[in-house]
Amino acid sequence: MALTQAAFDGLVSEHSAALYRMAYRMLGDRHEAEDIVQETFRSAWSSRKGYEAGHSQRAWLASILRRRVVDRWRRHPAPAATGGDFTLDVEVNGVDPTAHEFTDEMQHGLSRLPTELRESLLLVVVGELTHQEVADMLGVPLGTVLSRVSRARGRLREYLLVSAKSMAG
Repeated sequence: MALTQAAFDGLVSEHSAALYRMAYRMLGDRHEAEDIVQETFRSAWSSRKGYEAGHSQRAWLASILRRRVVDRWRRHPAPAATGGDFTLDVEVNGVDPTAHEFTDEMQHGLSRLPTELRESLLLVVVGELTHQEVADMLGVPLGTVLSRVSRARGRLREYLLVSAKSMAG
């Protein structure tokens, strides 16, 4: 059943902030994130007839957003993470329930993760999708997503500990 204009407007209102946070954390650039979110909603509107009621709207939109981000990565690979100072003064719009965890240093740490770890972690933590929704979206077993999220958290923790020690000493 296709989404009506009113239902689609509600979908945009409800999910745009979360999609923006996901795109921003995946891309690390405010303007690119805004573009990706717009592309996501454009694609969602174009394919609204294929939306199946009863499925998670956030998972459906996150799946579209993920494809747009992967396309962007293919066209413009992210530069390799380097050491040294890293400053990113960008305010993330919307209420971010994990804002205290996503500092500029955290963004730099995320950029150092392999794509599959970063993507799985962000879809679960920032996108607020279940591990099963992420597994279905990525076409991998649930255990793979659980493992990726766990490894991503471990690597980030390690990076942040090393970074904190180097700043303190």
